[in-house]
This record gives sequence, C-alpha cells and structure tokens, in this order.
Amino acid sequence: MNRNARLSRDGSFRLLGFLIVLIIFCILSPTFARFYTDYLWFESLDLAQVFERRITASLALAGAAALISVAFLLLNWSLVAHWIVPTERLRRTIPLSASLRSPIRGRPPQRTQIDVSARPVRIAFAVGAVLIGVIVGVSLSGEWQTLLLALDAVPFNFTDPIFGQDISLYVFQLPWYRVLLGRGQILLALALGGVLARYALFGEIRARGVTAHLSLLGSAWLVLMGCQRLLSRLALLQTQEGAIFGAGYTDIHARLPLYTVEAILFFAAAAILVINLFARQWRLLIGIGLFWVGLTLIGPLYPAMVQQFSVEPNEFALERPYIEHNIRYTREAYQLGDIAEQNYAADGILNQSELAADADVLRNVRLWDYRPLLRTYSQLQEIRLYYSFHSVDVDRYQLGDQPTQVMLAVRELDVDELATQAQTWINRHLVFTHGYGLALSSVNDITLEGLPKLLVRDIPPISDDPILDIARPEIYFGERTREYALVQAVEEEFDYPQGDSNVYTRYQGSAGVRLGNALRRTLLATRFSSTQVLLSSALSNDSRVLFHRDIRDRAETIAPMLWYDDDPYPIIADGRIIWLLDAYTWTDQFPYSQPMTGLNYIRNSIKVTIDAYSGEIHFYIIDPQDPVAATYARIFPMLFEDGSQMPEVLRSHWRYPETLFLYQSELYATYHMRDPQVFYNREDLWDPPHELVETEQQVMEPYYVTMRLPGSDEPEFLLIRPYVPRQKQNMVAWLYARCDGDVYGELGIFKLAKDRLVFGPLQIEGRVDQNPVISQQLSLWDQRGSRVLRGNLLVLPIQDTFLYIEPLYLEAESGQLPELKRVLVAYADRIAMAPTLDEALLQIFAEGGAGSAASGISAPAENESLEELAGRAWQHYQAAQACLEAADWSCYGREQSLLESALKLMVHEQ
Repeated sequence: MNRNARLSRDGSFRLLGFLIVLIIFCILSPTFARFYTDYLWFESLDLAQVFERRITASLALAGAAALISVAFLLLNWSLVAHWIVPTERLRRTIPLSASLRSPIRGRPPQRTQIDVSARPVRIAFAVGAVLIGVIVGVSLSGEWQTLLLALDAVPFNFTDPIFGQDISLYVFQLPWYRVLLGRGQILLALALGGVLARYALFGEIRARGVTAHLSLLGSAWLVLMGCQRLLSRLALLQTQEGAIFGAGYTDIHARLPLYTVEAILFFAAAAILVINLFARQWRLLIGIGLFWVGLTLIGPLYPAMVQQFSVEPNEFALERPYIEHNIRYTREAYQLGDIAEQNYAADGILNQSELAADADVLRNVRLWDYRPLLRTYSQLQEIRLYYSFHSVDVDRYQLGDQPTQVMLAVRELDVDELATQAQTWINRHLVFTHGYGLALSSVNDITLEGLPKLLVRDIPPISDDPILDIARPEIYFGERTREYALVQAVEEEFDYPQGDSNVYTRYQGSAGVRLGNALRRTLLATRFSSTQVLLSSALSNDSRVLFHRDIRDRAETIAPMLWYDDDPYPIIADGRIIWLLDAYTWTDQFPYSQPMTGLNYIRNSIKVTIDAYSGEIHFYIIDPQDPVAATYARIFPMLFEDGSQMPEVLRSHWRYPETLFLYQSELYATYHMRDPQVFYNREDLWDPPHELVETEQQVMEPYYVTMRLPGSDEPEFLLIRPYVPRQKQNMVAWLYARCDGDVYGELGIFKLAKDRLVFGPLQIEGRVDQNPVISQQLSLWDQRGSRVLRGNLLVLPIQDTFLYIEPLYLEAESGQLPELKRVLVAYADRIAMAPTLDEALLQIFAEGGAGSAASGISAPAENESLEELAGRAWQHYQAAQACLEAADWSCYGREQSLLESALKLMVHEQ
C-alpha cells in the first residue's frame, strides 16, 4: 500500500471517529435529548406541525441573522480593511535591550522597529467575525414569535388618537422594529470597535482610506439613531411621564417635535458623513461625534422645562384631552366599555311569598367556603395518605329538573406522600401512576353532623345522579401530577385500594411517547436523568412514558405565548373527567391603556380542554373578534379550533374566569369615571369591600352565585363583586359577569342610589359582632377547645334588595375537620343565626307567618323514602325551634304538625 492510500484511509478513520463521537455527544447531551423528546411528545399529540413551525421560524431567523452578521463583520473587518490597508507585515516599535542602549546619560532609550507577519491578525479577525456573527444570530432565534406576529398581524380596526395608526402597529410591528433596531446597533457597534482595533494594530488609524471607512460606518450609526427617534415618537403613546399613562401635553408639544428634529438632524449628519467619504477629514468625524453627544445630553432639558413652567401651573386644562384618551383606550383594552350600566334602587321589601318564588335561588346559596371545605374533603375523602385534593372548584349541573350549584375537587396522587420504604423508582414511576375520581357536593346540603352531603364520593366513585357517573375516574393528568410515568410496562399499575388489598390495572390510552429502540430509550433516559429508563427489565419497547402531566405545563409547552389561569376546574362529561383551563391573550403595548401587573390588554379568547385520562388537549377560540387570538390562529392554524366545535356538554360548564374579572373589577373601580375632571380629581373612587374570612380580615374575592338578574325570569350562574367608596364601608354598586349560554361574557354594573345607606360587607360583620346573643355564643365556642371560622359573606341581590348570608364553621383545635354549625342571615335591620339557612330565614321573616313556605320546606309526601322522611322531620324540627326562638307560636304549631306527619309516615314505611 502506497503512502497516499494509507493517508487517505487514516483520514477516513479520523472522520468516522469524529462523527461517532459527535453522535454520542448529541445523544448524551441533555439539550439535544430534551429537544428530540419534545418533538416526539408533540408528535404523540398529533401536533408535530406546531413544533416544526416554531423550530423552523427560530432556525430560519437565527440562520438569516447569523449570515447577515458574519457577512457584515467579515466585510468590515477583513475585506474592506484589507483593501484599505493591504500590508502583509505589522510594524512594531520595541525598546533595545539594556546592553545595546546608549551609554550617554540623559539620552532617551533607543527604540527599533521590527516587522511581524499580519496573517495571524487577519485570521483572528476573520474567526472572530464568524464567531460573533453566529452569537448575534443565535441570540435572535428567541424572537421567532415577535417576527411571526409582525408578519401575520390581524388589524384591530381601531386607531390611535395621535397618529391615526391601527393599534396592530403598536402591538405587533413596533416590537419587531425595536428588535431589529437593537440588533442593528449592536452589530454596528461591534463592527466599529473591530475596525478601530484593526487599524490601530496596523498603525494606519490616520490614513485617508480609514477615515472614509469610519465615516461610512458612522453614517450608518447616525441613520439608526434617526430611526430610533422615529420609533420613539410612536412609543410616546406607551409611556407614562405625566398625569396619565400615554402621551400627555409635554409629550405631544415638546418631546414629539424634539424627536422629529433630532431624527432630521441625525439623518442630515449621516449625509454629511457620506460626503466625508470624499473629503476624508478627521475633524468632521470628531465634530459629528461631539454633536451626537451634545444632542443626547441637551435634548431632555426642553421637555423638562415645558413640564415645569407650562404644564404644572395649569395641568388639568392642558392634560384634559389626553386624560380622555387614557379613559377611552383603557376601557377598550379591558372591555370596560362593554359593561352595561343600570341603577339598582335597593328599596325592595322582602316577604315570605317573594322568598318562596325564589326558592330555586335559595337552594343554591353557597354555604361552603372553599377553604374549610378543602380540609373537610381531605379528612373525609382522601382515603389514603398518598391521595390529596389540590383545590375546590365551583360549578353547576342539571340534576333532575333542577340546576344545582356544586363544589368539587379531584383526588390526585402525590408520590411524595408514599411511605419512606415505598419511595422506590418503580413505585414512583411505574406503579403509583395516577389519582382516582373526585369528591362533589351541593353548595348548601349538609348532614346532621354539619358535614357536606356528597353527591360523588368514595373509591370507586359512587354517584347519586346518573349525570355524575364516572366511567373513567383515573387521573393521569392533573394540577399536581408532575412526575413522569411509565405505562404499559411489565409491572401492573396500582389502580385503587379495596379493603385490605389493592386493585391493579394497565393504562389503555394512547398518550405518551413510545420507548421504542435503544436510541430513543437513551435519549429519554438522558432527559429524565434516569439509567433505569434505559436498563430496567420492567419496560418493553411498547412501554410509554407520560410527561408534561401538569395540565398548565402541558398547555404552556404547546402554546407558550398564552397566559394561563391559575385555577383550572374539572368537569364530569359523558363519564370522563375533563379539565377546562382558561387561556388569555394579552399585550403590554396597547397605546394609552393603563398597565396592570405587566399588561395593558387582556382577553379570555381561548379555552383549553384536557382529558384527565388520555391527556388529549384542544385549544378553542371562543372570541374570534380578538385580533391577538386571530393572529395566533394565522400562525398556528393546525392548533386552534373554532369554539363552536367544543361539545355542548363542556360548553354548558363555561365560567367567566375570576382572574379576568379581578382585572376588570379593579380597573373599573377607577375607570367608571368617564368625566375627565372627576377622573383627574379622583372624586368617585371605589374599592372592593373587606370581609372577615375564617379569623382574618381580607379583601372580598369575586364569587359565583345562582340568582335572577333584575328584570329576568330565569336564575343563572353569575360571577359578582360588590363595591364600596374609597375609605368607606357602605355599598355603592355591584358588578356581574354572565356565564350561561349565549349571554356568556356579558358584563353589567348595578349602581346604588347615593341618597340612601346600603350596608357593606364589613358593616354587616360589625353588626354581627355587636349582637349580644350572637357574639356571646361565638365567644363560648371559641373557649371550648375549638375555634369559630367565618366563611365568605355572600351579598345576594334579590327582589331589588339584598340578603347577606355568612356560614359559620366550628373546627376543633386538635383536628382539621371543619363542620358547618350556623348560618348568619342579615336583612335590613334584622340579623339571625340558626343551624340552617331555612331556619335563619324563618327567624328573619317570621312576622308574617307561613314560615315553612318562605323557607322552601314542603310538607312530607307518602312517596318519599325513609331516609328522605327522616331528613324532612329534622328540617321541620329545626324550623320549629327557630319559630320558638322568634316567639311565633302559630309558626311553631304548624312546624310541629308537619313534624308529626313526617314521623307517622316514617312509622308507616317501617
């Protein structure tokens, strides 16, 4: 074999070895493993196109930016610089060695010049240009979303009040222009710095060609500065320098013309530097540089003088039109302009017949606060230590012929709660893989012990109504399900406990990434830092790994551009448990709109559903009029579905999201004032009221109720929140959002008359504490090894007046099992406390008789079961006691008679 053939073979072996090392590095690299397994995960959801769209846009942007950056830097650092200074040698001046220095004292040390090859310097600049250009390009890859929004922008058809530009310019295009401008300035600064360094090294800094090159780069820099000033003109509508957010008087009459003049001057200075390509004068370069520094330092003085000497002495008169802009655009950005304003006289007089007419509303008054109910559920229904309830949600179901408001919580599995000796890899990832079922109860049904009456309970789940039956109770995807799980393995999975033994199962769904061959296993093992995934004999090629099981994380991984609500809620639909997650489109670029916690535009345009068993996920656009959602639909048409395609069984459980309502109610407290002068003086500021919850005072949260809106015949599911004046406690208005059917999302406000006092929640709390009988009873309970917990005080608008209802719970200091023991009801100047809502209402409205009718307690019927008759007897006994406390003897006699009838029927049933 000749020498050339041997060298060729050695070179081939080296190349092959390099490729093998590269492949192994990629496989073992956590970044590559995460990237590839994420692709497999998207593919398992039939959403590979979403992943590819994001990656393609990111790579294309990074590649284009890197190519442009490398080409620009090479052009300036190598080609042009070498053309201007073509020397092949670097001339360096160095001092002579000590032995060769002049012996004459006082003479300066002698120096000599040597020539050094310029090639290493040129290579270093070329390599530096490539590396820095690639870094600049890669840094731009994360802006793929900004680019796609700019390219696929849907117009708002709503223009700004100053320049008359569509809002989409500010929301979609302007952020991309800022990105381009910022990267351009960085690239140009790097080019300038490198050019100066190269010419200095070659000792040619004063050459005429160098002056021309620097003039050209300086001209480009000034053009970018001029463009920056033009963008700053638009950005004035998104800043806060004066009385309101957005451009004010000083911005429009001082900063705006200043930016315009500065832009013209920068463009003119750039033109002068272009002329200097031929004149090639260093003095002109220095002069333009001093001009730029001076303009940057002196420019801000003019607006400051206008603000101090013109605006501040006469602020409202000059700022009035801009205050109007702020009010109008804030109301548009948060949909406050859609709130229907009406008056609520609050002068109605409740009586027993009207209460009877609203019996369906009173049946759905929420007596269970989610905080104590979560602890009660935990004690009654967690069953085993490794099960846990994360949160309690409010919803409604049509049970029989009645809409029923319920509270429910999903029973998830927390592997961290397994016994210490059970904390093995197989148990955590192959055996204990899922939670099971949920607990559900009516909002106001209680047992004789003061505990919730569960309509769905136990393991396997037992349901009291067919619509609540659950055929697939396994919870593989939930709010606290964060560990990866390996299913369809050799090991069977724990399903649920049954007596002293356990029931086991195998996952029947298609979710997850198939382990497949050794390469995929290696990548998955690298991702999860687990050698067991690679080596365990309990797994086969057909085994699947489930990850991204936290439902918010699951949605965020697919669509990170959306903001997701913190409170997803479960729905029982056709025997399955489906999570419904509200998603928000938002921006912080809406002109003249008041920012709140980092955004100044928000819509609940998208609802996400996730199957708790299969992990199947859908993104539904429910507000196609939202330009931000419409733009995302253009970018990802394969991801978003029309809201009309959501099954009706899920659609009937839509809730107006509390997070969005909080934003709107907080801002409306100020932006209900549309008169600029009233707004400027803050004459009519509102606040959400305070209440006592458990043992602490806190701001009242919005709450869901079933009630009739004034003028409506049918009760509906609403989200409401009262208002009080700033630093006052009387109620002045209540805001509502509708949740049902075609009226979903409609907002309204009922304003109370300002010439009459309507008690606010904290005033009702104070009246309760001042009632000697009630306060004495509460004090006694607090001193007997237990504590009294106050639930949400519900302000219930009814029949043009208000009922105030507050549950009281008793919790032993040594336990965590709150029991509902009393219900407080306040109306007008009356307050009552009784074991049940019906009894408390009887005490309030006993004067007119017909107490049972008013409370909604009907007479016992012969077709009722023994259990129902027992409950009926207990209700009539409690009602009789309430009548006795109210000294209403006719009412007491009626209830005793009905109690007797119920007892006789019970004897007959036996």
